[in-house]
Amino acid sequence: MAGNLGAGNLGDGETGGADTRARLDRLLSQIRSAGEHQVGYPTNQRFDYSPLYPFLEYSLNNVGDPFHESNYWENTHEIERDVIAHFARLTRIDPDEAWGYVTSGGTEGNMYGLYLGRELFPNAMFYFSEDTHYSVLKNVRVLNARYIMIKRQENGEIDYRDLREMINVHRDLPAVIMANIGTTMRGAVDDIDHIQRILQDSAVTSSYIHADAALSGMILPFVAEPQSYGFDAGIDSISVSGHKLLGAPLPCGVVLTRRSYVERVSRAVEYVGVHDTTLSGSRSGFAPLMLWYALARYGEDGIRGLVEGMLETAEYAVQQFNARGIEAWRHRNSVTVVFPKPAPEVFRKWQIAPEGREAHIITMPHVTRSMIDQLIDDCAAPQPLESSAGGETPWPN
Repeated sequence: MAGNLGAGNLGDGETGGADTRARLDRLLSQIRSAGEHQVGYPTNQRFDYSPLYPFLEYSLNNVGDPFHESNYWENTHEIERDVIAHFARLTRIDPDEAWGYVTSGGTEGNMYGLYLGRELFPNAMFYFSEDTHYSVLKNVRVLNARYIMIKRQENGEIDYRDLREMINVHRDLPAVIMANIGTTMRGAVDDIDHIQRILQDSAVTSSYIHADAALSGMILPFVAEPQSYGFDAGIDSISVSGHKLLGAPLPCGVVLTRRSYVERVSRAVEYVGVHDTTLSGSRSGFAPLMLWYALARYGEDGIRGLVEGMLETAEYAVQQFNARGIEAWRHRNSVTVVFPKPAPEVFRKWQIAPEGREAHIITMPHVTRSMIDQLIDDCAAPQPLESSAGGETPWPN
């Protein structure tokens, strides 16, 4: 029936009918309740973009390259360029040499980095570890690229011995490598310097390194002794999420690379008067505005304070887990706390992320010590026999 969306009828007035309002109210209540127990995924629940609400009255569309003019004037390209310049400084590249754009999130950022690698080296072999974000396997298949999945070490880093062996087998081919700057499950940071040595020792003359720094890309710039993660370490592109540490009501991120690389894939589009250099055509003009506002509101000292608080909460969680006899650990400079997968009731209540027999929580700014204490109490509580008896526990997918 026209105008009928599920149980709510949107066809009886500008603001919708009573059924529509009731359905929205129920959904909002569910989401609010879920937010009170969200510790398993890296999204900061504390943000306020109310000063930007007037911009929602307009169709903000950042179509095309943010560094070129567009025929569509309702855009935030100028703001987007400021965001790119800020992230360029954080990732240690001269803003004059950097090019980038605001993406819909990490999957698009990773796709763009791998796409550039494929365009620069069409016959390359792609390498990534089995702990790489799930989107990467999809990305290389979409790109129709040849790839080898490398083993991971127990701590989540790429297995450098396996990487060396595979590169040696294919040393006659250019190498495109996906490096993890904070793996999804364990927060592990691949050693960029070690990867560079492997390429040199194997006499690989053509290579490209993309860094997936979805969460840690906003942590490592603000710690005293970061692992190598930026362009100064030899990466060629990097993807950082915006909705994770900064927080946002919709997924977004930034991808950065060297301007000279992008010139190889650029083409002019007369219809919108822009250079087509991004993966998507129409892009959100509101996302750059949110990132710009968050960066301006916090300032670097404010973000550093957020990072320090997150790391302190992560260490508190490790200590409290271990004090209750639950083995937990985290990597240096990581807010990802790994521990044994808990019972299904605990898993569901706290929206905990699982893999095999492990689970993790991520101490985002909204995760308090009180929430940690409640979680550990739940994990340590005696579980029903059907949850703890022999056999595999029926974890939800």
